[in-house]
Amino acid sequence: MKQTPIQDLESSSVTNPGRKRSNNEDCYLSLPAHALWMVADGMGGHEAGEVASDIVRQTLEQAPTMPLLDSIQAAHQAVLNAVSRGVGAEGMGSTVVALRSTSEHYQIAWVGDSRSYLYSRNSDELELLTRDHSYVQMLLESGAIAETEAQTHPDRNIITQCLGSQELDDVTVDHVERHWQEDQWVLLCSDGLTDELSDSDIAQVLQRCKTPRDATRELVQAALRAGGRDNITVQVIAAPQHSPTLLQKLSHWVPVFSHSRRLDTVIYLAAIGLLVALLYWTLY
Repeated sequence: MKQTPIQDLESSSVTNPGRKRSNNEDCYLSLPAHALWMVADGMGGHEAGEVASDIVRQTLEQAPTMPLLDSIQAAHQAVLNAVSRGVGAEGMGSTVVALRSTSEHYQIAWVGDSRSYLYSRNSDELELLTRDHSYVQMLLESGAIAETEAQTHPDRNIITQCLGSQELDDVTVDHVERHWQEDQWVLLCSDGLTDELSDSDIAQVLQRCKTPRDATRELVQAALRAGGRDNITVQVIAAPQHSPTLLQKLSHWVPVFSHSRRLDTVIYLAAIGLLVALLYWTLY
């Protein structure tokens, strides 16, 4: 995606070890100047999972303008190389979900079961943008289990690929691209949030939040109240705010003729133009 300047893009990031663990294997990256955000959830035990997720963070941070899919693939190789040098521990790995934004579009890329959601504040609708790379997701897609069983399935934390997996020379980096709409938020999170809160729970929290900062803090607190059995990391990134065009400024004064403010403005300006032409023709 081509980088273009972004104005007034608001974001917030929070991580918490949870109530049951002394260490935090999650980490995040927030680089508003480069329009890049990331959540990584490490695995492999104490002093290994946090090493893997930090390697992912450092890899993306050191090359913030690299295409997102390429930087995630590079992070996979970096974790493998670290293990071969004796850094961390054998078998360590990390999930990743990341967002890169321009002033008009955004791209989400991921490996593993860390997730991204789109929340539209105008309609209070929450949409899951990612598809888990997990055993439970495979069961869902095969029809072996129902959606209601997935949240409590005993194998819900088994993932089918991660960064650092020694069985994979390259990982499959899934991605989606969308066009920003007004009053949208993108949520990035580790499974410490989604293991404790259902999608409807998340939507209810977001409905009562006014800012990304409110949202990240309220979501983490809700996950802690629900049990906080894992590390919890949450990022909320708001749609870019653009300086209004002359047409957008005029639209605030335009009567409602249709369901489209743009069409209403065109009709209104055309009517004014016709009136001016009639007055000129009458007077002259």
